[in-house]
Amino acid sequence: MFMKNPTQMKITFLGTGTSIGVPVIACNCPVCKSSDPHDKRFRTSAMVEVNNQRIVIDCGPDFRFQMLKQNVDDIDAVIFTHEHRDHIAGLDDVRAFNYILNKNIPIYGTHAVLEAIQTEFPYIFAENRYFGVPQLSVHEICCEPFTIGDTQILPIQVMHHALPVFGYRIGDFTYITDASAIPDEEKHKINNSKILVLNALRNSKHVSHFSLKEALALIEELKPERAYLTHISHFLGLHREVEENLPPNVHLAYDNLIIEC
Repeated sequence: MFMKNPTQMKITFLGTGTSIGVPVIACNCPVCKSSDPHDKRFRTSAMVEVNNQRIVIDCGPDFRFQMLKQNVDDIDAVIFTHEHRDHIAGLDDVRAFNYILNKNIPIYGTHAVLEAIQTEFPYIFAENRYFGVPQLSVHEICCEPFTIGDTQILPIQVMHHALPVFGYRIGDFTYITDASAIPDEEKHKINNSKILVLNALRNSKHVSHFSLKEALALIEELKPERAYLTHISHFLGLHREVEENLPPNVHLAYDNLIIEC
C-alpha cells in the first residue's frame, strides 16, 4: 500500500490552531489571555523534511509568519488536505521562494482543492498575468499514492462533516486534520503508524471535527506508538492542564514543536 521511507523524517508543527487561531480576537478567556507560548496557536500546518526535501502540508493565512519563524529558505512542495480558506489562504506568499530561488513551487491537491485555489487566486492563473504573481507547478491528485521526488505519499480520505478531506501517510508518519469521521475502509492505511497526528478541536462534540474524547478513542483503536493532537481551539483548555491528563503516548502538539520519525 505504501513504501517506507529509507531516511529519518523531521516533522515541524508550523501551526496547531483552529481556523481563527489562538488567541481569538476580542476573547478574554484564560487560554486566550495565557502567557504560556504553548497556548499561542497559528492556523494548522506542518512541514515534513524527508529524503532531502521539505514538504509543507497546507499553507493558511499564517504561512508567511510560519516560514519566517522557522527560518525556512526553501520548500519543495505544498500538499493540501482540503480547500477551506484556513488551509489555502497563504498560497500567495510562495512567490517569495519564486523570487529568491528562481523556481516554481509544486502544489498538490484534489480537483476540488485546485478549483478552489483558482477561485481564490484567479490572478495566478490568468492568461495575461502581471509580473510578480506566484509561479506554481500544479498537480492534481486522487486517492492513489503519489510521489514527490523519492518520497511516496499515501492519501487517506476522511470526512470533515460532509466534505471529503485528505490525510496523508508518509512512511511511518500519518497526518490527519479537520476530520469528524474516518471510514473503516481507510483505517487500514493508518495501521502500524509510529506517529499519528489527529485533530481534537474541543471537549464537547462538534459537527465537523473530532472532540478530545473522540480523538482519544480513535487513537486507542488505531494504536500508534505516539500520537499528537492538533487543530486545537481555545475551548479545549490550557495546554499544561490538558497535557497532564492525556495517556502517556498522547501529547498536545504546539506551534514550533519538532518531532522525528
